[in-house]
Amino acid sequence: MKKIFLLSAVAGTLILTSCGSEAGDKTEATEQQKVAESTGVTFTVDTVGSKVSWVGTKIGGSHAGDFKLTEGSLTVTDGKLSAGKFVISVASNNVTDIDEANGKSKLEGHLASADFFEVEKFPTASFEITGVTVADSSVASKVANANAVISGNLTLKGVTKNISFPAAVVATETSVEAKADFDIDRSEWGLNYKGPDNPQDWVISKSVNIKLDLKASK
Repeated sequence: MKKIFLLSAVAGTLILTSCGSEAGDKTEATEQQKVAESTGVTFTVDTVGSKVSWVGTKIGGSHAGDFKLTEGSLTVTDGKLSAGKFVISVASNNVTDIDEANGKSKLEGHLASADFFEVEKFPTASFEITGVTVADSSVASKVANANAVISGNLTLKGVTKNISFPAAVVATETSVEAKADFDIDRSEWGLNYKGPDNPQDWVISKSVNIKLDLKASK
């Protein structure tokens, strides 16, 4: 019976991971890169108006939430986004798809524990832009009007990896907005429930959807 259960769990996870990866644009984690220099006009990220949200899936369902930003800036050179950084308060993780009666605080506490984010040791995460290129017609994206491909170092739980994703960027003389919708493999940053080889981790999709909605102004 144990073998049958484990095989069923693995099969379910593979199906779930495949479906989950369709939620946003795919990313591939690589070694960290040199951060882009801020040599243009700098805009301060609106930490209240900006939003970083997530969706994690598992066999039988999913959960969603969001994080607050603590600080950030975006740099524009010749009218185009060229550099920037923002810091995410992982400790502010807010589960949005369930209420207290259905275990909201319990889930937030579990995600904050050493089983996942270990926020006592790693209270923040950060993203630093390493490069921005124009998204040509060959770049397909879940984001409407994606006109750029942003590459950057994502630091989470003490691990830094470089990822790239399409984004819709609008830059004016007074403001910058950037939207993106992509998936990351949580295991690349050590987010494994009780270890990467634990059967309890297998029923959770490794693919986590991240949505960025950044707003910055002078």
